[in-house]
Amino acid sequence: MQICLLNTITAMRSPNLCCFTTPSARAGCRLMTTLSPIVLIQHLRTAEEMEKILLEAITMVSLLSNPLKSFQTIQSLEFLAGDHVKFGFPMAGTTTIIAWSIIDYQLGYSSVGQLRNALNMVKWATDYFIKAWNPATKTLYGQVSDGNIDHKFWGRPEDMNQNNRPAFSISPNAPGSDLAGETAAALAAASIVFSSVDRGYSSRCLTHAKQLYDFAKKHQGKYQVRFPKRGNSGQHYYDSSSFEDELAWSAIWLYRATKDPFYLNEAKAFYAKFGLAYRNWAFSWDDKSPGVQVMLAKLTGEEKYKNDVKGYCDAKVNQPKTPKGLVFINAWGSLRYAANSAFICLQAADLNINAQTYRKFAQKQIHYILGDTGRSFVVGFGVNPPVKPHHRSSSCPRRPAPCGNANLVSKAPNPQILYGAMVGGPSDNRDSYVDDRENYQTNEVALDYNAGFQASLAALQSLAVKNVFN
Repeated sequence: MQICLLNTITAMRSPNLCCFTTPSARAGCRLMTTLSPIVLIQHLRTAEEMEKILLEAITMVSLLSNPLKSFQTIQSLEFLAGDHVKFGFPMAGTTTIIAWSIIDYQLGYSSVGQLRNALNMVKWATDYFIKAWNPATKTLYGQVSDGNIDHKFWGRPEDMNQNNRPAFSISPNAPGSDLAGETAAALAAASIVFSSVDRGYSSRCLTHAKQLYDFAKKHQGKYQVRFPKRGNSGQHYYDSSSFEDELAWSAIWLYRATKDPFYLNEAKAFYAKFGLAYRNWAFSWDDKSPGVQVMLAKLTGEEKYKNDVKGYCDAKVNQPKTPKGLVFINAWGSLRYAANSAFICLQAADLNINAQTYRKFAQKQIHYILGDTGRSFVVGFGVNPPVKPHHRSSSCPRRPAPCGNANLVSKAPNPQILYGAMVGGPSDNRDSYVDDRENYQTNEVALDYNAGFQASLAALQSLAVKNVFN
């Protein structure tokens, strides 16, 4: 139907405050709290400031406008980024991280009145994953629309051609252990989130998580083989570098959800077999190895796993920073990698591994994003925030004004403010950044960008409330 970009709390009071002006668009408007940033008490010095950033939460809501013939039962999932493609693999990774943050840092959400919104956000995604998985045929849909087609259109989602949005899936004949494993992890984590809220739904998530894990083990391979490539590049839009980490990742989450030692033994075996101790470049939608390291350390208490995650965090802490203090890992969405590293190291700190050092590191990265060094990278918040994010619908004026390529290249700010969205960030290790809508490498927004950011904020908020770290 459409994306709605709006103030989460206000929208819940008045659902007609969507950024679209047509009655038909408003009628279908649904809400989901998508990665609402919680800002630290020590960064926001007043309750009014805290409320402001919480109200300025990112809400990217979308529905499949017209159910596809090959996708009849699936009716919802967020668009992942600034386009209108639904990418299941990074969305599942996003969901796992947010569910993780709710499990371990619930106080960070509840102390600022955002727990219900966070639960709703996770359920919106897991409802989709359950619909996308057919256990009878062992088919999991992992993408809606072809990026090559989608990226030729710049405009409102309700104006795009709904008859040209193919769906892509994995099955025993077209395996995808990475996609199935990450989706299993997301559902297993969600089963923990909802265990004290809705036992029936929790059980349903866990059942499907186990099914998807079995599928991932039995039908090993990379999911993108049958998915469309990006132009003539030979690459896909979210190429998975390996599926081995997702096998261990889903196993350790199933162990946490079930306490069944079978899954712990599986996770340990995959960890050793695939050398996940030595994969410490980054924690991201693609590579879950640092997450497996810290989860094994947390759930077993074994020193070897603690040493592995210590190696990861020590490398990030000791890595030369940009002049303004960013741990720069990759030019494409650089802030996502910094925020994800912050979250892993906050987890390690909870295990009493260099706690003060790792928390200071994480705090500095999050404060960099929030604007402590002179500019905010969060739309609608702080000093000199981005005003031209690479995001189609927020670049469109209200109807009946047209929206098209002229809005992409316009030098004016986006007419709709995408409150709370973190842009990709600096393009190099010299803090270089230009607020340019046409630069999707540095100025696009994405759910997986905000995942580690929100999770780190929840962790730091929880520590602040408990007066453990300020």
